[in-house]
Amino acid sequence: MEAGEGKERFLKQRQVLIFFVLLGIAQVASKPKQYSVAEEMESGSFVANLLKDLGLEVNDLAARGARVVSKGKKTRLQFDRQTGNLLLNEKLDREELCGLAEPCVLPFQVLLENPLQFFQAELWIRDINDHSPVFLDKEILLKISESITPGTTFLIERAQDLDVGSNSLQSYTVSPNSHFHLKLQDSSDGILPQLVLDKALDREEQAEIRFTLTALDGGTPPRSGTALVRIEVLDINDNAPEFAKLLYEVQVLENSPIGFQVAVVSARDLDIGTYGEISYVFSQASEDIRKTFQINAKSGELILTQKLDFESIQSYTLNIQATDGGGLSGSCMVFVQVMDLNDNPPELTMSTLIDHIPENLQETIIAVLSVSDPDSGDNGRMVCSIEDDLPFFLKPSVENFYTLLTNTPLDRETKSEYNITITVTDFGTPRLKTQHNITVTVSDVNDNAPAFSQTTYTLRVRENNSPALHIGSVSATDRDSGANAQVTYSLLPPADPQLPLASLVSINADNGQLFALRSLDYEALQAFEFGVRAADRGSPALSSQARVRVLVLDDNDNAPFVLYPPQNGSAPCTELVPRAAEAGYLVTKVVAVDGDSGQNAWLSYQLLKATEPGLFGVWAHNGEVRTARLLSERDTVKHRLVVLVRDNGEPPRSASVTLHVLLVDGFSQPYLPLPEVAAAEARADPLTVYLVVALASVSSLFLFSVLVFVAVRLCRRSRAASAGRCSGPEGHFPGHLVDVSGTGTLSQSYQYEVCLTGGSGTDEFKFLKPILPNFLGLGEERVHEANPSFRNSFKFS
Repeated sequence: MEAGEGKERFLKQRQVLIFFVLLGIAQVASKPKQYSVAEEMESGSFVANLLKDLGLEVNDLAARGARVVSKGKKTRLQFDRQTGNLLLNEKLDREELCGLAEPCVLPFQVLLENPLQFFQAELWIRDINDHSPVFLDKEILLKISESITPGTTFLIERAQDLDVGSNSLQSYTVSPNSHFHLKLQDSSDGILPQLVLDKALDREEQAEIRFTLTALDGGTPPRSGTALVRIEVLDINDNAPEFAKLLYEVQVLENSPIGFQVAVVSARDLDIGTYGEISYVFSQASEDIRKTFQINAKSGELILTQKLDFESIQSYTLNIQATDGGGLSGSCMVFVQVMDLNDNPPELTMSTLIDHIPENLQETIIAVLSVSDPDSGDNGRMVCSIEDDLPFFLKPSVENFYTLLTNTPLDRETKSEYNITITVTDFGTPRLKTQHNITVTVSDVNDNAPAFSQTTYTLRVRENNSPALHIGSVSATDRDSGANAQVTYSLLPPADPQLPLASLVSINADNGQLFALRSLDYEALQAFEFGVRAADRGSPALSSQARVRVLVLDDNDNAPFVLYPPQNGSAPCTELVPRAAEAGYLVTKVVAVDGDSGQNAWLSYQLLKATEPGLFGVWAHNGEVRTARLLSERDTVKHRLVVLVRDNGEPPRSASVTLHVLLVDGFSQPYLPLPEVAAAEARADPLTVYLVVALASVSSLFLFSVLVFVAVRLCRRSRAASAGRCSGPEGHFPGHLVDVSGTGTLSQSYQYEVCLTGGSGTDEFKFLKPILPNFLGLGEERVHEANPSFRNSFKFS
């Protein structure tokens, strides 16, 4: 009986299982249930409650093993068995899951394990407007010729939007402009934006057109993306050159030098490239014009090629033609009036100047000035004026005095600094004018002016330098910050109007570096000074000045020049020497100068060639020519000496001079000029007198030096005799020889015995026993220095 009951229970369970399987199969074949959720919802967000759709109670969920399954490894949904809620397991991105496909559906199943049952369902992901339209290129470039007619359309790049439906790209707009409007065209791929040309393009009026293209989607709120559309207008040759003025009137002084710039004509062509390249030529010019003027084909500069003569031609009329690369041309006329001289410009004297003016004051006096002109007539009559666009005016006072006042109250917030150019013009022919610049600052908030590291800079540059050489720097600092501390440098006008400062040096405005613009010549310019201004960029600007002194260092670029004997005479100068002259007789003296300075001008003399070697010698330091021995009857009457004069530069430079010496039995009447002739020659040649005086002075100094040395020797010898031997135990030095070499014009070499007496208290040197060298042995003498001044160098051995 129990076995029969068990069999019956098994059959009932099998029937129930078959029923549920058939029920599950029927549900599988039915239409899936649809649920929807918006994208980008956070993980754990509620989707739906499945109890009603499953037809179960909460208590049945756990018992039947309900769970959610879907394709793939990712589980994007989770099922809560405690509540029957379907939840998101992760944040869903519709664009990542489905792209542009619509609708975006994720199928899933709810599985009931006990008994087995499947519940088909779909999760529809709703799109949200989370993407803005995007242009692949942030800048769209179109090149359009200015010859394109209005009405032409141009297709431009579309934007892309990852959203779908109403959130996708819906329309385009462009920023307002006067040349294009936007036309939208529907296509299978979406909306195509097109630009339509409304107004003809003109490159000369506007070479480039920029506007913004905006793409809008249909979301709420709508999103947008932008791109810059840049239209580059291509040029055609549709403009001829046009001169700034059709008539140029210039006045040129008749003494203007060749190469003087008469005028600069300027034509402008609105085209570019080859079409905008302009060349200038004379048109229908006479032979006189072509000989007198020349025009630069590129710059339009009109230059004098020969001097003007007011008495011959008072005026010239020049026709100048400008032609571009496309063959179009324009012309202008230059009227040149040759003027006589009005050589004195007006002068302006500033009596009172107030350069800081508080704002909001009525008719404030800024300056009191006077004008004058040393010329007379119309050339001395003057008019004083300033620019019209300034809030200042000049008020005439007593004769030739003016007062500069404010015209309206000044506003510092509008403008904090004014540069006023006062122009004084006379009524001469041609009119000359003088300009004076005044800087007026309104209020003062920048209270620190730039300070130079030195008030005076001394720079040294060697002559014959290369152009554009960096010769030094000036430096200024400002304690302010920002723009008030940014310092710029400039050169001040030189105090000496004759100094061509603009052609000598230039300054780097940013770092104060100074450059020599051209090669300098020490013999022409040994030194020059100029001022440097350092100004900050504050409001108002403050500045300071420093002086820069440039010393030009000498280079050995001048050879010695022989003054005596003169080399440019028609007949050679003959020196007379009596045969009875003793050795060391002064025959003559070679006098030479050197344009250089320092050791480059130290001269030495050397006998290069002589008719009879050994008879004459030349003193190396002063050029004295003396006899080296006694003369004899066998010596030739006429002698020719060649003397080399060499400086001490590196490399040394030299010059040579030829001396003619005549040996005579005595200075008898046939060999000497008559007194009247001698006096006439002395009056005719003052240089001879100067040389004689110089020679006498030098000889006297030399004789005085010899006497002093002899006296010192005698005095030292007597002191040495009383003090004992110099080489005793108290002396620091034994007896030595001292070589005293002179480097002056009359320098000689001497040797002395020297000793230092111990216990003397002063440790002074004693000079004993002078030994006079034979200065006539000049072949063995080495020249150390040459200097017009007298100096002695002491050599202790």
